[in-house]
Amino acid sequence: MTYKVMMVFGTRPEAIKMAPLARVLRTMPELQLHICSTGQHREMLQQVLDSFELKADEDLDVMTQNQSLNGLSQQMLGKLDAAFSRLHPDMVLVHGDTTTSFIAALAAFYRKIPVGHVEAGLRTGNLQQPWPEEANRRLTGVIADLHFPPTKKARDNLLREGTSIDQIEVTGNTVIDALLWMRDHLHESGWQPAADSPLAALDADKRLVLITGHRRENFGLGFQHICEALAELARRYPDVQFVYPVHLNPQVQQAVYGLLADKPNIHLIAPQDYQHFVWLMDRAYLILTDSGGIQEEAPALGKPLLVLRKVTERPSVLEGGTVMLVGTNTKRIVGETSTLLDDAEAHAHMNRVYSPYGDGHASERIGARLVAWLHEHKASEV
Repeated sequence: MTYKVMMVFGTRPEAIKMAPLARVLRTMPELQLHICSTGQHREMLQQVLDSFELKADEDLDVMTQNQSLNGLSQQMLGKLDAAFSRLHPDMVLVHGDTTTSFIAALAAFYRKIPVGHVEAGLRTGNLQQPWPEEANRRLTGVIADLHFPPTKKARDNLLREGTSIDQIEVTGNTVIDALLWMRDHLHESGWQPAADSPLAALDADKRLVLITGHRRENFGLGFQHICEALAELARRYPDVQFVYPVHLNPQVQQAVYGLLADKPNIHLIAPQDYQHFVWLMDRAYLILTDSGGIQEEAPALGKPLLVLRKVTERPSVLEGGTVMLVGTNTKRIVGETSTLLDDAEAHAHMNRVYSPYGDGHASERIGARLVAWLHEHKASEV
């Protein structure tokens, strides 16, 4: 028997983490995979699909200019309901903590379609940090029938909330599958950025600090303080290259370009496709980010990481000593970054591989449990 599985995602991070799973599921004869993009991050998402040689089977095209989260949710709920009604999937797979994940799970629940939640069980315990992601992930967990937490700690969070152990499979995180596959591909092929890429102009003999930032809770003063810290660091370290692929959100663009555009050693560039971004992470001396996924990727590559947030739903990364929470305080960011740039021993302590999120085979584990669950579920309906 063949089961129809509908994978729904809409943002670049979701696509990166779901792409290796999609590649695995498409090799399984028991499954017919239908990839649905909501289009929440259309430009950046398409770059990821191209990198993994994947195509979406449909695009719901939900985004409009200056759209609120309520407006986005309204658009998404209606269009997903129509898609589920047309396709009648046996399972809907969602990922993580985005608005797409929660609304897709809700729409499937209303249609009585089982939901599988990839990267389940991560918690900060604070609905405002990160906002709205913490609520999205928790609400998705309430609806899901199958939970794929990346770690035992995430599993334990689910158990404390009353989820049955029979609904849980600890798998590792698919982002490590994606990262290791891409890194090895770049190394084996000798891949380098094209001559017309802004990355080709970077000096291989100079240290590189990679920065990313996009969290909604940092909008306003948070981003202002981060940018003020970067400006001070660029002044102190003129021989260090600070590379910042700037998120397309207008609030991020306004803050970053408004405060950093005139700094000669700060390279403000467009968001990069996955090959280029993995190349940047692999090349970096250290990384500053408010991203969730990069908290998992950087330690797996052995890169020191300063997290521009007050809390993390990934506490396992802190245990290895390669990741530090620094928040958005300008003085703290400047101080901790300066320590890593000035103190070779401090840098060496954080410059080592630590990967609590898996061995690169999470997708295979998810696929095997998914098929077994569908067999059992369908048999019980007969």
